[in-house]
Amino acid sequence: MAKTEEQRAIFFQLLRLSRNRHTCLPREERRKVLIYINKVLDNGGELYDCFGLNKVLLSLQAIQIASEEIDLRGDVLKAYLLSSIEPRESDLTALSKTFGSEIATTISHFRRAATLLESKPKTMESDDFRNLFIATCEDMRVVLMLIADCVNKMRQIKDSENDKARQKVSIEAAHIYAPLAHKLGLYTLKSELEDLSLKYLEHDAYYHIKDKLNETKKSRDAYIERFITPIKKKLDEEGLKYHIKGRTKSIHSIWQKMKKQHCAFEGVYDLFAIRIIIDAPMKEEQAQCWKVFSLITYEYESNLKRLRDWLTVPKSNGYESLHITVRGPEDKWVEVQIRSERMDEVAEHGLAAHWRYKGVKTSEGSIDNWLADIRAALETGNESALTNNLTRSLGDQSVYVFSPKGDLYRLPKGATLLDFAYLIHTGVGNRCVGGRIDGKNVSIRHKLESGQKVEILTRDSQTPKPEWMNIVVSQRAKAKIRSAVNDLAAAEGVAAREILERKLKNRKLPWDESIWNQLIKRLGYKETNEFYKAFVGGQIDVAELIENYTSMLKRESHPAENIATRSAEEFNAEHLSAHIESGSDVLVIDKNLKGLDFQMAHCCNPVYGDTVFGFVTSGGGIKIHRTNCPNAPALLSRFPYRVVKARWAGKGTGKYPITLRVVGNDDLGIVNNITSIISKEQNIMLRSISIDSNDGLFSGVLTVMVDDKQVLNTLIKKLRTVKGVKAVSRN
Repeated sequence: MAKTEEQRAIFFQLLRLSRNRHTCLPREERRKVLIYINKVLDNGGELYDCFGLNKVLLSLQAIQIASEEIDLRGDVLKAYLLSSIEPRESDLTALSKTFGSEIATTISHFRRAATLLESKPKTMESDDFRNLFIATCEDMRVVLMLIADCVNKMRQIKDSENDKARQKVSIEAAHIYAPLAHKLGLYTLKSELEDLSLKYLEHDAYYHIKDKLNETKKSRDAYIERFITPIKKKLDEEGLKYHIKGRTKSIHSIWQKMKKQHCAFEGVYDLFAIRIIIDAPMKEEQAQCWKVFSLITYEYESNLKRLRDWLTVPKSNGYESLHITVRGPEDKWVEVQIRSERMDEVAEHGLAAHWRYKGVKTSEGSIDNWLADIRAALETGNESALTNNLTRSLGDQSVYVFSPKGDLYRLPKGATLLDFAYLIHTGVGNRCVGGRIDGKNVSIRHKLESGQKVEILTRDSQTPKPEWMNIVVSQRAKAKIRSAVNDLAAAEGVAAREILERKLKNRKLPWDESIWNQLIKRLGYKETNEFYKAFVGGQIDVAELIENYTSMLKRESHPAENIATRSAEEFNAEHLSAHIESGSDVLVIDKNLKGLDFQMAHCCNPVYGDTVFGFVTSGGGIKIHRTNCPNAPALLSRFPYRVVKARWAGKGTGKYPITLRVVGNDDLGIVNNITSIISKEQNIMLRSISIDSNDGLFSGVLTVMVDDKQVLNTLIKKLRTVKGVKAVSRN
């Protein structure tokens, strides 16, 4: 276009806008804006875009669409016009002084949206990107203006030779602006965007369908006339005011149906729809629509499975209509849409007078709620409602950030750099030491904001810390950190135990799990992992630890020969304490001796029903051992004179502590399955549990309270049936 032609076109476009009172571009404002634009151009500003189109003329055309098709008005139009010509890196201070702070703020929103659209096209296809785009715009009017801008641009670039740029704009139209236009009820613009994007992205498919439609137009029009003739007669007889339109399905819709149904053009039977639009008062709209429905279904057979009643409950985007499918002449199925003039205006232009039916709800803070606010504001022309802050309206429930490669990720509100690292990969999260956001170094605690480009920095020597749980907010990151910390603790525990076992072996001392558990608790550690971590960290005196263990081991078994002993013959039968009793449980020692103190030996933890014997201690009491106790051979061979017979009598109703060792695969949920079995047993109580995990295997030590041996054996059998459990043994 020659320069004089461009100037003439700009003049006539400005003149056209000046006649529209909604555009807020009176003569003085136009003069002010044009003076500023000329100043920018004189200072080296670019007048033409990547398609070779005049930016000023292109912007004025988009403003015309926004004003007439969307009913957009106000300062956003001036801000858009200025942002289209103003260099993106220029200072907003001068704009603020000349046009006001609100104009400058709106221009910044347009700039941020333009920056976001520089993302790689594949990213734009996701719902997350569309949500990010809306949140980035912040001002509702900016989104609406950009829809109009895209429509205009798609109309103007048909002859452009810049195929790459045209493809990018077409992707924006298909995946961002068309879906938003649909949600807003801007159906005419939505269909145009879809058709034009198909034209540029899938040229052959578009023109194949277009040519087919042109070929069948005459026969299609003739069929429509045959179909509506009897309907017109019935509507006229009822005295209804109406008009009828035949609407051919959009090229994009036909293409989508062909792909979905895997059929050729001829296989799409509903290429067109008949639209009956009645002129009725708002109170009588629904009644008259249903009356038309009854007249049509009396004339033609209807398919009730394809009845769509959006009169009673309108669509969430404000759409109201009654759709039926009937069998017309030549046994062809035809869709008929019945609506009022008001409903048709809503469907064509998105100016929803009743955009939400009373009682239909959506989730608080959703995109749909925000879009509903736009519809209400468009209807009333409420400028302040249109300028509401988007992030507040959306509830700001998510954060959207980009990786260095341009991939888009969604995280929960308040997410930190560490959350993002674990979202990328568990290994990246475990080794994360910080990151870079938009080129600046940040810590793992840094909170992310939508639209940022985030790079993670790692170090091989880094390991997860328990305190990281307080840094992240996502459940995924918390679970990964917890698992990694437990794995590290288990590995430390295995290493620490190997060291201890080696030291005990050097002293020719056996490893007694029960005594170690007692000792760990006596030292104040609730978990074995805590104890092993302290041991590895050098917080425990090894010599003192082994000395305490040796002492406890001796007290359990009393194998030392230098301990003063007393013969069992010294005990008077009348003074021996002869029983332990709990309800009707009785333990009979030797020949029903009475008056002796006795305890259950901790080395084997006898339970009612076990075969047992008594061992007289140096203190005069008796320890009850199982006959298969690990210490039994030594006691029987070295101190036979201190061994007394013992047996159970009565019925077992007492509670005895038993230690079980469970070994199995470290599968997800296996510990829960084990504890669940125990909790379901009425006569068993779980007193403590300690789990170690290493290389896909776990080793657990459980202390339970049971009534007798039979209950214990039943429990062991049930535990052995748990999937993943390899062995269950009694300590």
